[in-house]
Amino acid sequence: MRQLVNSAQSQAWNGDEGRYWSDHHDRWNAVNEGFDQPLLTAAALTPEDHVLDIGCGAGQTTRLAARTATRGTALGLDLSAPMLDRARTLAAEEGLDRAAFEQGDAQVHPLPTAGFDVAISRFGIMFFEDPVAAFANIGRALRPGGRLAFVCVSDPARCEWIQAYGTARAALPVPQEGAASAGPVSGPGMFSLADPAEIRRVLGAAGFADVRTEAVESAGHFGRDAQDAADHLLGSGPGRHLADLLDAAGGDGPSGADQVRAALATALAPYERPTGVHLRTAAWLVTATRP
Repeated sequence: MRQLVNSAQSQAWNGDEGRYWSDHHDRWNAVNEGFDQPLLTAAALTPEDHVLDIGCGAGQTTRLAARTATRGTALGLDLSAPMLDRARTLAAEEGLDRAAFEQGDAQVHPLPTAGFDVAISRFGIMFFEDPVAAFANIGRALRPGGRLAFVCVSDPARCEWIQAYGTARAALPVPQEGAASAGPVSGPGMFSLADPAEIRRVLGAAGFADVRTEAVESAGHFGRDAQDAADHLLGSGPGRHLADLLDAAGGDGPSGADQVRAALATALAPYERPTGVHLRTAAWLVTATRP
């Protein structure tokens, strides 16, 4: 990885968070797979396309793109070495030699000018320190008339897994000012592009045209039951952060992890169904073009 400006995100995704997502890539795909087909349909991929996948993680969407771009290529770009290692292994197992992966920061990574026909992302573009610079860099990598299609989280009130974290947090003895969150509504974080006006501002400033946003939702599978889903969410960043805060506060009771696990299981119990725990995520499906 030759250039880096988003050091905080790099530290997280090359540390515990990246390793956890890599080790549980199949479960995160089960959470997000409902967005794959809308994303690929919006990208309008063809067999000849050269595709750039931003924030590709363990490479699910890169591999899907490579299966369509049978005479083209698919390049996955991500900050996380653990997830890219997983992505390369999975692509090799599937015999997808058209899929390649690079570690880099999309804000500054030296992408080939006009080297791609389309850029896609499934929840990988909300964490830029400077989103205008990042999308301008992505735009330079697209040929004139090239397409951009991505999915980003929208209204947190319509994301049931975020609400479950909030319910669990409210039941725990954590000071409000120290409470974990999934990210700010402005600035780098899960909800940095939750406002469609901000999406239009950022993409317009980065040189994109024909910006369109469409509300989409999907109920992802988070676990076999509430306890299984609680175990899964405990391992992600907000869950670990809550557990760390409780451990730092001390006390003779259960560990922070045990307290968070129990609170999450209680919060998730109303979502249990015979097929497991399915939690809704609300998102924007965004398309734009490079003039």
